[in-house]
Amino acid sequence: MSIVTVQLGQCGNQIGFEVFDALFSDSHCPQGLCSKRENEAYQASCKERFFSEEENGVPIARAVLVDMEPKVINQTLSKAAHSGRWKYGQHSCFCQKQGSGNNWAYGYSVHGPRHEESIMNLIQKEVEKCDSLNGFFIIMSMAGGTGSGLGAFVTQNLQDQYSNSLKMNQIIWPYGTGEVIVQNYNSILTLSHLYRSSDALLVHENDAVHKICAKLMNIKQISFRDINQVLAHQLGSVFQPTYSGEGSFHYRRNPLGDLMENLVPHPEFKMLGVRNIPQMSENSLAYSTFTWAGLLKHLRQMLISNAKMEEGAFKDPALYTSWLEPVHAFSVWKTQRAFSKYEKFAALVSNSQFLVKPLDMVVGKAWNMFASKAYIHQYTKFGIEEEDFLDSFTLLEQVIASYCNLGF
Repeated sequence: MSIVTVQLGQCGNQIGFEVFDALFSDSHCPQGLCSKRENEAYQASCKERFFSEEENGVPIARAVLVDMEPKVINQTLSKAAHSGRWKYGQHSCFCQKQGSGNNWAYGYSVHGPRHEESIMNLIQKEVEKCDSLNGFFIIMSMAGGTGSGLGAFVTQNLQDQYSNSLKMNQIIWPYGTGEVIVQNYNSILTLSHLYRSSDALLVHENDAVHKICAKLMNIKQISFRDINQVLAHQLGSVFQPTYSGEGSFHYRRNPLGDLMENLVPHPEFKMLGVRNIPQMSENSLAYSTFTWAGLLKHLRQMLISNAKMEEGAFKDPALYTSWLEPVHAFSVWKTQRAFSKYEKFAALVSNSQFLVKPLDMVVGKAWNMFASKAYIHQYTKFGIEEEDFLDSFTLLEQVIASYCNLGF
């Protein structure tokens, strides 16, 4: 089953390129460390999910690129084409010839409705290329301006037009020190709208990925591309084809559906985080390797690995909410194939309390600004009313309360 990726804004398009490049590199890695038969099955499964028919021998990414101005999209198309290994479709992108300012409300209330037909037609054409559609993977920033507003609008339209198809949004949590003055407003509006229309939110924190680059990879001057490549590696390992049965060459045909089934048992719990170890020197791995900051309660966890694991530690009842048995809360997906150039790898996807503190901080900062009416005019002039903010605050306070209650 195929996944259609929607890349939104500068953030989504730059990360999207790195994701497809990582997926292609992995599927064509000569060091697969498995049999020829298994490697061929793996390559076929990966191609079916993320790439469509070849054009002059070059696979085409199953993706739609959307941005407010042509610069980033042109750079993304050019990089893919010049790689000579894969490329984006000739008619897979939408952008304006001129920028329209960086404003969440403009993206959601003006740009989205104005260009809804053009964008959704591009997505429909990509869907029609799929023999069987598994769902949509939407890559976007949470706190950006117009792109985040448009991303919320597009996700809502996907829910309206493809209600039976799964939708997973990969969102980038902004640096805590701040990137734009209204990032907390943008964040609560994005999160609240996505919570209503998306099936799951796969969240990456810029601060956490920056720390990986600095401390684990020893990069002295960290660029956005360094961060995006780490994100792409994590996403690639999560979406790596895995067995549907022990010792089988038949890979899971419903990757998004299996992720949702294992990790999102109820619509009020849909925030997922990823911890990833791409290379390990030991033959086994324990839970301590993946420890999240503090002792957090988990709702569900899923481990994807080709390494020997000490799984008992992951099933400790103390890790999970009291009303869910660990046997139902923890699952393992196996593969014998290496991921990319790494002989051993492991990725842990968790639905837990890990975002409660940062979410509470974002909501608190946004409320303090809202209470003083700071910058509200930037939103009301494009149709986002104060009631919309209050609805967002109410929904996210309910999300925080639900996750806090996992500890009881």
